[in-house]
Order: sequence, then structure tokens, then C-alpha cells
Amino acid sequence: MRVLMIGDVVSQPGCEFLRKVLPAFKKQELVDVVICNGENSAVGNGILPHSADYLFDSGVDVITGGNHSLRRREIQDYLDDHPNLLRPANYPGECYGQGWCRLDLGSCTLLVISLLGQVYMEPIGSPFACADAILEKETADFVLVDFHAEATGEKMALGYYLDGRVSAVAGTHTHVQTADETILPGGTAYISDLGMTGPIRSILGVKPENILRRMTTYLPTRFEVPGNVPCKLEGIVLDLDKKTGKCIKIRRIRLL
Repeated sequence: MRVLMIGDVVSQPGCEFLRKVLPAFKKQELVDVVICNGENSAVGNGILPHSADYLFDSGVDVITGGNHSLRRREIQDYLDDHPNLLRPANYPGECYGQGWCRLDLGSCTLLVISLLGQVYMEPIGSPFACADAILEKETADFVLVDFHAEATGEKMALGYYLDGRVSAVAGTHTHVQTADETILPGGTAYISDLGMTGPIRSILGVKPENILRRMTTYLPTRFEVPGNVPCKLEGIVLDLDKKTGKCIKIRRIRLL
């Protein structure tokens, strides 16, 4: 089976570019399932029903989350009604929505888990313990984890912790694609960060002048996303073995 995992989609430019390039890429590469991180797909930040619908209608099968998943109150009912839109599973149980979903693909099943890191992030439950709890009660032929975290060390630690128990651990959140894609000894694919889908000439998807003003003056600054500029889509393509559930090939991609 072939899976495409896409890095953080940023605002309207990221959504529109994904719709522009994804259908042809899926067809050309014979992609079976598409997973993308959409926690910043709304204009401003967070995710809204409109941006989630836009991603699903563009060919995305599962949308994973992060620290901005619950930022917009308009998404509350949508999260409860759409099981393929995930928020981090290690949020408190009282939160709306789900942190994982199970896809029945006919010939196989796929479990997708969204987790949030603890290092340099807001207080949250352990992603390690949360992953253990999910894997104890859920079974599937393939298991994919989106780990939305700041620290590379924490991401790598979870990769090795889950090595051999899941098909892939892919980091998100930093918006910078890393060049460390690999298959760990137990057969789990790993990359520290998938990258970003959005404006190329930006700082993590935001106008450079906004970030520079904030960092040089420390004054409150409204972050704006560049419009009508060249964009990119970054992520990985995974080839998974139906017999073992492990990864046999990982390939980093950047579509311009």
C-alpha cells in the first residue's frame, strides 16, 4: 500500500495549492491514502469547518491536528461529527473530537494517530503513554502516527519507542522539512518533520516582515500569510508491506 503524508497546510494559499497539485500526484504515484496536518489550514490560525471540508474535497482522507486544533470554537461540533478529522489524542478526555481513527480500505485496515509533544509545548499528557494505550485497544494492518512536536529529540525518541509497533512516525509542527527520513531497525518509517504546504518565500508560512518586526522590536505583531505567491507541498510517500505492516520504502517529496 502507498501512503502520502503531507506537512502542515498553512491558511488559504496552502489549501489552494494542495488542491492544485494533489489530484494529479495521487494518480501519477498510485497513492492509496492521503494524510495531512491541517491544524493551521484556516485563515488566521487553527482549523475551521470550511478549511477541513476544502481539504477533504481536495482528496485528503485523514486530517491530523496539533496545538492549534481546538483554537477555533466553530470546529467543536465538526470534530465530533467527522471522525477523520483528528485532534491530538493526548489531550484530556473531556475534549471534543477523537485523537485517532480507523480506516477500512477493503483489503486492509489503517489506524491513524495524532499526538502532541510535551517539550517546549503547552502542558499535555504523555504521548508515549497515550500511544501505548491506543495500541493496546486498537488493531489494524497499518498504523501511522503524526507527532506534532517542537523538539527533534522528543520526536526521535517516540520513533524509536514505537519502532516495530507502527508503520510510520512522522513529525510535524516546525514547518521545516528535515532530511533524516529513514526506516528504523524494527521496520518503522521515520522523519523528524514533514515540512509545510504553503508560501515558499515566507518564515514558516508567515510574511517575513511580520516575523522580523516581532523578533527585532518585541512589539505585538499581527502575523499575515503572503497571498498570490509561489507555494510548495512537502511530505513523504510510504510504501507499506501488507504482510508485515512495516515500511519497505520512504521517499521525501516537495512539489512546486
